[in-house]
Amino acid sequence: MTAASHPLVVRARQLADALLAPQAERVDQEGVPADHIAAVKRSGLLGVGAPAEYGGAGAPAAVARETAEILAGACCSTWFVQTQHHTPVKMLAAHDSPARERLLRPLATGELLSGIAYAHVRAFPRVPVRAVPERGGWRFEGTVPWYTGWGLNDVMLLAGVTQTAEVVFAFTEAREQPGLRPSAPMRLAALTAARTVSLELDGLRVPEEAVVLRTAQEDFALVDRPRNTNAGPAVFGVAYAALELVGAAADGRETARSLRARLDEVRRRAYALADHPVPHERIAERLAVKTRAYDLMRAATTAAVVAGGGRSMALDSRAQRLAREGMFLLVQGQTAEVRRAHLAALAQE
Repeated sequence: MTAASHPLVVRARQLADALLAPQAERVDQEGVPADHIAAVKRSGLLGVGAPAEYGGAGAPAAVARETAEILAGACCSTWFVQTQHHTPVKMLAAHDSPARERLLRPLATGELLSGIAYAHVRAFPRVPVRAVPERGGWRFEGTVPWYTGWGLNDVMLLAGVTQTAEVVFAFTEAREQPGLRPSAPMRLAALTAARTVSLELDGLRVPEEAVVLRTAQEDFALVDRPRNTNAGPAVFGVAYAALELVGAAADGRETARSLRARLDEVRRRAYALADHPVPHERIAERLAVKTRAYDLMRAATTAAVVAGGGRSMALDSRAQRLAREGMFLLVQGQTAEVRRAHLAALAQE
């Protein structure tokens, strides 16, 4: 079975065609609705990479990438809310803990949706969130700058750093509670619909049994680095969606054909690198391919705006939405290393 014919890929296409794409412009302006999340939960896509013994699909990485491309190209805001879920699932599957036995099955089956509140750990040696041990568990203090899916997620994977540079990952409910207060929803140039807030942590207490992993910060950084140097599926999903618009214009067919051929080749290279057995090797090549993918996404969304003419300036324009979503993807999950590589590539254009 190829990735394109996998049942979850077929289901993702059905969800995209029937619900996500037709409503994407409205969602962009009004916010991701609860019924979109309910549909994603029912689809089985939240368990795409989860172990079968816990109710997931146990699908290969190629299938997960294909479904991500489809969802992002249809409605990037909905994709962004649900994509947070897959990292907690992977972490639970990889580490034996009481939290795994309590949460992995409901997360894998889509009964629960998880968000993530740990990107700030990449700011080390700056520590926006401190984890402090206390009897029976941990206390979290500080500010989570970005948390997506507020009001849609059931639980969140939260991380803080101890005085000894150990990162503590633990689950808590994604709701206002003693020691946890959300900001007002952020107004952003793109993906405001994904309901992003910051979180003020003032003595949030989490029991020991909610901890899924404790690891040295340097060990976390070694594992985390390759994830951000690879080109993400959403970049390709948005680019291909834009090229559909370009190709539908009578004078855009040749442009769409040329850009699609180049995008196909970069996609092939990007996914070959993502599947390389040693994830922290060939970093320079990964970054070069990632920046090339950005270039082609930017060209594709620009071409969609040009093909749409003045209509592209309307807030309900699909081309304009895709262009803003592409801008968001340029900085989503950005690290200092990725930023330097991207700026250096732009200087050579």
